[in-house]
Amino acid sequence: MTTSAASHPADHGHSHGNKQRFITGSALAVLLTAIPFWLVMSGGLHSGSATALTIFAFAMVQIVVHVVYFLHVDTKSEGGWTLMATLFTAIIVVLTIVGSIWVMYHLDVNMMPMPTAPGGMGATH
Repeated sequence: MTTSAASHPADHGHSHGNKQRFITGSALAVLLTAIPFWLVMSGGLHSGSATALTIFAFAMVQIVVHVVYFLHVDTKSEGGWTLMATLFTAIIVVLTIVGSIWVMYHLDVNMMPMPTAPGGMGATH
């Protein structure tokens, strides 16, 4: 039995990675996990917000590493349509999250305060 391109019609001649790509992707994933872990455990950054932003940045880079090295989403696969679909999905997700936060913030700011009854919460008339 042979393993030619004709025996795998779904392959379309595209490479699905090799051992070196998987090793590189795995090493980057471990590194991008270990650095934020070390920052939190050692208190490397003295500001909590700086630590959170750094962890967020490492998470975004790790998403890109996983998409490129393990999901093989690039401009070559399927004529670039997988990349376009991934970018469209990312834009929709970002718009949904940012829009939700924006709406919740403005609802909180513009909410009318509740009137308090004289004598406290348990007072009856």
